[in-house]
Amino acid sequence: MSKEKNLLLKERMKFGILRLTLNDPKSKNALSKKMIFEMIDAISLASSTDEVKVIIIAASGDVYSAGHDLKQITEARTNKDNSSDYFRDLFESCSSLMKLIVECPKPIIAEINGIATAAGCQLVASCDLAISSNSSKFATPGVNIGLFCSTPMVALSRNVSKKDAMKMLLTGDMISAQEAKRISLINECVAENDLKKSVLDLAENISKKSSKILKIGKEAFYNQLNMNLSDAYEYTSKIMADNILEDDAIEGINAFLEKRDANWSENNE
Repeated sequence: MSKEKNLLLKERMKFGILRLTLNDPKSKNALSKKMIFEMIDAISLASSTDEVKVIIIAASGDVYSAGHDLKQITEARTNKDNSSDYFRDLFESCSSLMKLIVECPKPIIAEINGIATAAGCQLVASCDLAISSNSSKFATPGVNIGLFCSTPMVALSRNVSKKDAMKMLLTGDMISAQEAKRISLINECVAENDLKKSVLDLAENISKKSSKILKIGKEAFYNQLNMNLSDAYEYTSKIMADNILEDDAIEGINAFLEKRDANWSENNE
C-alpha cells in the first residue's frame, strides 16, 4: 500500500528558520481539511520547539492558495445527512488554523508567488508579515459564486482599512501585488527571482532577536489591538514593566551601551 502524500513540506533551515511549503499544486494548494490539519500540526509543533525561531509559509506552483476546495465542498453537499456538520467542521478548523498563526509565539512570514484567493488570501492576512512577487494577485471572490468570504473577512478587516476591505469583499475583484502593498495586505512585493532571498533575509534578521522577547511582543501586539486607548496603554505599560526585568532585556541594554552584540539567554541553554 502506497503511503499517503504529505500536502505540506517542512524544511529546517539555518538561523532557526522553518520553511513550510503548501505542496498540492494540482488542487491549487486548496485549504482542504487534510492541508489544514497538516498545517495545524506543523505550527503547533514549531510553537513549542525552541530551535524554531521564525516560520515561513510558502507554496509550490503558480497558485499560492485558492482557498477551500470547491470540488470537495460540492461533493459534501450531496451528503444531506452530514453536509451541515462537515461544513461547520471545515470552517471551524480553518478558523482554528488562522487563530493558531496569530497566537503562535514565533513570527510567521507569508511568501507568496502566485494567486491567493478566499481562504488563501485569509492565510496571507493572518501571517505577521507577507512578501510577494510582483506578479502575485489577491482576491476574496466568494461573492461572485454566492458564498460571501465571511471568515476571510476577519483577517482582512484587521489588516487593511474598512473601505479597502469592503471593496475587496463586495466586488470579489482581483488586486495586484502593488495594490496589496498599498492597502497593507502585504509588506512588500519584489521581483520573482528575488522573492525567496528577500523573505529569507527578513527571517534571518528577525531570528537574531531574542525569542523570549519576540514572544512577549507578538502576544502583546495582538492583545492590545482591540482595546480602547486607555486600556491598551495600561496593558502595554505593565507588559513593558515586566519585560524590562527579563534577563534578555538587561543583556540587550548592556550590549547596546557597551557597543557589542547581545548574547541572548537562549544561546546559553
